[in-house]
Amino acid sequence: MAIGVFGAVPDAGEAARTPTDMLEAASVFSRPLYWMFEMGQAALDPFRAMADAGRLYYRNPANPLAHTDFGRTLLAGFEMFERTTRRYGKPDWRIEDTTVGGTKVPVRIETVWEKPFCRLLHFERAFARPPRRPQPRMLIVAPLSGHYATLLRGTVETLLPNHDIYVTDWVDARMVRLAEGRFDLDDYIDYLIEIFHFLGGGVHALAVCQPAVPVLAAVSVMEAKGDPDVPASMVLMGGPIDTRESPTAVNDFAQARGLDWFRRNVITTVPWPHAGVMREVYPGFLQLHGFMSMNLERHLQAHADMFRHLVKGDGDSASKHREFYDEYLSVMDLPAEYYLQTLQSVFIDHALPRGAFTHRGETVDPGAIRNVALLTVEGENDDISGVGQTRAAHKLCTNLPEDKRAHYLQPTVGHYGVFNGSRFRAEIAPRISDFVLSHNWPKKGHNQPAEAPGPAPDA
Repeated sequence: MAIGVFGAVPDAGEAARTPTDMLEAASVFSRPLYWMFEMGQAALDPFRAMADAGRLYYRNPANPLAHTDFGRTLLAGFEMFERTTRRYGKPDWRIEDTTVGGTKVPVRIETVWEKPFCRLLHFERAFARPPRRPQPRMLIVAPLSGHYATLLRGTVETLLPNHDIYVTDWVDARMVRLAEGRFDLDDYIDYLIEIFHFLGGGVHALAVCQPAVPVLAAVSVMEAKGDPDVPASMVLMGGPIDTRESPTAVNDFAQARGLDWFRRNVITTVPWPHAGVMREVYPGFLQLHGFMSMNLERHLQAHADMFRHLVKGDGDSASKHREFYDEYLSVMDLPAEYYLQTLQSVFIDHALPRGAFTHRGETVDPGAIRNVALLTVEGENDDISGVGQTRAAHKLCTNLPEDKRAHYLQPTVGHYGVFNGSRFRAEIAPRISDFVLSHNWPKKGHNQPAEAPGPAPDA
């Protein structure tokens, strides 16, 4: 979930309340907050238009002032104003091809499954001839925690040469009509089960951060029912399976606030003219405030550096800044029911490791998992999901054989480095591919039951 958006353990009366009851407690201030934000954005539109005009004027090579320090300073100021006040839309994937076996292969992204709050994207590779190396199907479950699925662009690009990739593309809640109904953590798990059924048995699930819990829960539910469409393996990366392990500043913050405080201060309603008008959400602009405040000094310094790069005419450095912040500042609204239920179940009650996690009123038991291989990946310097929080999944999967499980701790990387960057490409991704190939079923839907359970890896 987003940084700085957790709460403390509620009392017994609070714990008994449903997410719908929680929404009714929203304060008079938070309800119109989104509407005030939209008014502020509208009020800034004329000034952004003036800044755009100023950028065009001082960027024109025919303008003598464009070649002076004075002109470049004004140009930098106009761009910084426009970038710091705009609302960033959903980024493009920008994946048009990949390289398989030394050959460049075109990639086409198409929607193959769709529900109101999620689309399943297939990164279809147009092979001239089938590759000799096996290409296991992989479902990458993107986090529904503020940023768009495109945050995993680097993850997809790295894994695409060796896997047939599918990605969950979560829909911005402000774009979902109120008539489409609610969406909570139970619905999230239902979506995953439906996707597994759509893809058929033998797919490999990779969960990045937040979806580690619902993926583990969905697989547990399916295994308990003997569902033949369970995945062949699941890779959980930097996920909050048990936030009592090595608690981070984020987890400590969760104990400093009450759940009621978040209900009253961060839950608001979507304003007109968005399609989801009157839907109750945790808005993206508040999440962004949380993201930025955690490392505010670093972000301020980055923007000051960009201003200097623009004045000096250092286009390469300025371009890297734009590329990073165009993605980082693109945020989406979360359905309020989902946010509050996840907050309470995962970060406050620690329901899954305590054996109290439920789905549609039924207890979820990871001990039912016997056939789905498990790989957990953590970063040594992860300040979001501390060391041990993801590995805790092995303790819960008590009946999973030893030869179907593995754990890897990547040295010197933080949360983002677990799924992106040079160390992910060089050290983590190859291990994921090897694990997937080692547990790839001979054919779609082939599921051999385990014969005997094995102990979990040493803590």
